[in-house]
Amino acid sequence: MKKAALFFLIFLFITASFETVNAQRIIVKNQEKYDKQWIHFGFLLGTNKTNFKVSRAENLLNNDSVLFLSAEGQTGFDLGIISNLRIAENFDLRFTPLLAFSQRNMNYNMTLKVAGLTTVTKKIESTFIQFPLTLKFKSNRVNNYRFYVLGGAKYMVDLVSQAAVESDEQLVKLKKYDYGYEIGLGMDLYLPLFKFAPEIKMYQGIPNILANDNAVYTTSLSGLKSRIWSISFTFE
Repeated sequence: MKKAALFFLIFLFITASFETVNAQRIIVKNQEKYDKQWIHFGFLLGTNKTNFKVSRAENLLNNDSVLFLSAEGQTGFDLGIISNLRIAENFDLRFTPLLAFSQRNMNYNMTLKVAGLTTVTKKIESTFIQFPLTLKFKSNRVNNYRFYVLGGAKYMVDLVSQAAVESDEQLVKLKKYDYGYEIGLGMDLYLPLFKFAPEIKMYQGIPNILANDNAVYTTSLSGLKSRIWSISFTFE
């Protein structure tokens, strides 16, 4: 995801440079009255990399089963709809509910009486309904593009949370609800028939979403917080 973010920023830079060089040759602005609408809608497609900010238990080094643990983010998929309210010349209020499929792996270096040292991976899959409400600050339009930054709050519901599930298998269980803040940046490109925007965002969860139980995989943790990087493409 870090490489993808770098490529994204390079893409924005190259596109902006190209537009600046050709500014004098662009006469007709696409979708010239688009930003005068007080409300408009669209959809987004994207990819995410969901991970944890891990807090290890203070007595982890005294644990006779878990020697070390780490979180490994996996790539997922986003699909959402866009509701955009124009509140000023350079400010929009956006509500973009979306469905996100994600996975995180928790890797445990274990010492077992029979097998000796081994690594155990616990896969944690989530299907989120996300409700982000963000404020979008836009630069002045230059020909057929403009840059923007955004920030706001997000509330999430994990549809496949196993916090209340009783199972013989030892799981790393997460709470069903999460909330936090989100920041990002992107660039609006005004095409002849619609507006297209690539954007990159980072979400940081605030509460501890670890559902505590007596399993060795959770007692070695004191907390887990969500951290999500996403790259999306919007069509409005």
